[in-house]
Amino acid sequence: MDQEPLTYSEIGATGGLLPVGYHHVRERAVVGTTRADFEAAANAVMTWGMHRGAGLTVKAAGDTARTGEDATFGFGPILVPVRVVYVVDEPNRAGFAYGTRRGHPECGEESFIVHFDELGNQVRLEITAFSKPGTWWVRLGAPIGRLVQGWVTRRYIRAVVVRDFAR
Repeated sequence: MDQEPLTYSEIGATGGLLPVGYHHVRERAVVGTTRADFEAAANAVMTWGMHRGAGLTVKAAGDTARTGEDATFGFGPILVPVRVVYVVDEPNRAGFAYGTRRGHPECGEESFIVHFDELGNQVRLEITAFSKPGTWWVRLGAPIGRLVQGWVTRRYIRAVVVRDFAR
């Protein structure tokens, strides 16, 4: 069975140069200092714990984010369908990116990558996104949409910082 296409063409662009014509988000936060902190943060990101900790409901095919798999988040009455477009699984970097599917209020991509700097004893969560309105009502309320995106991004970071990984 073929998957329906994503709602944007710049698939994987959160891993490099962000495309023009979109709103860009780049947030970084220190979420720990040790290998154990890195492992906990990476696990929270990869198992959807960060999203649950931010207050979203998660329906996903598996317990762990995998390239090509679909997920749908619930944010009150709003459903947010996405597809994992790449996964990072390296000794000092872990995370993934997802892209928007039909029915998502916006078009674009968002990545969640945890980095461990062994020399600096610092664990960072980096959230990178590019998006533009995908529905008439988001286009109409674009300033509110940016506020909501910023609010959710801060909730993601907070969930990892305080290790609030709701299941």
